[in-house]
Amino acid sequence: MADLTASSPAGALLPKRIGGVSLSEAAFVPMTGISPYAGEVAQVSAALEAAHGLRLPGPGKMAVAGGVSVLWFGRNRWMLIGSAPGEGLGDHAALTDQSDAWVTVEISGAAGVDVLARLVPLDLRPAAFPEGSVARTELYHMQAAIARTGAEDLRVMCFRSMAGTLVHDLVTAAEAVAARVG
Repeated sequence: MADLTASSPAGALLPKRIGGVSLSEAAFVPMTGISPYAGEVAQVSAALEAAHGLRLPGPGKMAVAGGVSVLWFGRNRWMLIGSAPGEGLGDHAALTDQSDAWVTVEISGAAGVDVLARLVPLDLRPAAFPEGSVARTELYHMQAAIARTGAEDLRVMCFRSMAGTLVHDLVTAAEAVAARVG
């Protein structure tokens, strides 16, 4: 019989510090896709608030309470991160466990925006992408979700199968940014 051992998506590839940028893999937490049934967005938002103290955020936004967050993930789609779905959510929405489907990399440091500027066709500077913002976008040649979690902190999420490529691309871009400064 095979010996199956759980491993993180980025494995031994992270953490790394390159110049003024830190790359680290976020801790494994429950992640649940939320797709409200037709006409039931308000009910989902109310159930989410009752269970987790959060309402569904609007397009391009996230809501955070304690260690739980809800990210807008596209039209009538959200991602609950940090907790299993509470009572009542499943009555109004299709819920899908996404916990092992994503790799999440936290980027910290003022130059993090410069690193992502080499990979993403969006202006992620704080004035254009303030804390609490979320975008679904292309990252080099992959699909990604990016969230600003702090003044100098960004969260990048890609499909787990692309973890090695994501880390490679982020490290390459960070090295290029560090070389320009140094």
